Amino acid sequence: MSHLLEVKGLHASYGPTNVLNGLDFSLEKGGVTTILGANGAGKTTTLRAISGMVTRSGEIKLEETDIGAMATADITRQGIAHVPEGRGTFVRMSTEDNLNLGAYSRNDKAGIAEDIERVYSYFPILKQRRTQQAGTLSGGEAQMLAVGRALMLRPRLLLLDEPSFGLAPLIVQELFAILKRINVEEGVSMLLVEQNAALALEMADHAYLLETGNIVISGTSQSILENETVRRSYLGY
Repeated sequence: MSHLLEVKGLHASYGPTNVLNGLDFSLEKGGVTTILGANGAGKTTTLRAISGMVTRSGEIKLEETDIGAMATADITRQGIAHVPEGRGTFVRMSTEDNLNLGAYSRNDKAGIAEDIERVYSYFPILKQRRTQQAGTLSGGEAQMLAVGRALMLRPRLLLLDEPSFGLAPLIVQELFAILKRINVEEGVSMLLVEQNAALALEMADHAYLLETGNIVISGTSQSILENETVRRSYLGY
């Protein structure tokens, strides 16, 4: 596999507070990579830095394109879709209007209509809720809508920030099974930030462990699962 995303020397900050201290990592084309770490380690900031949502420096390349100085809207047009923690749906708009909004940068009406049906094929419950205000959806349905809206961009890379947060275990299993289908069937690469380390490692092929803005362990998901420090600190055995 070749690299889809390469990050070198990534620093990020909020005002005077530095959060990331020169991260180096990569993501394979068609792969799923997870970033693990405790709250405050810098996981969410890493995704925001890739999306251009925080002050950052360093090299960020999407294949051969340097996106490190691009604005968020331009990064999105390069094929990176961000599903933020908290879902970020427009609560007063209908489910289908939220999906249409995900395709705001496109003007191919036939393709947009086709992709809405494709999203509904992954998430049939959203088709049932197509005219319902997004603010009345359950937590699991809202998370599915957030993922579906991101898919409307036809992304090459999906950034997922805590997709299991606040969801019941059965809903989490269903959501992650669908994400795996999207990865396998459509070749969408994914960078996953997830507090549930066991779940993340089960889905991903590569993992990085972040502590206070630094990568301290990296490797295949299997090697991370076998790491005693990770098992004790993040997997509970």
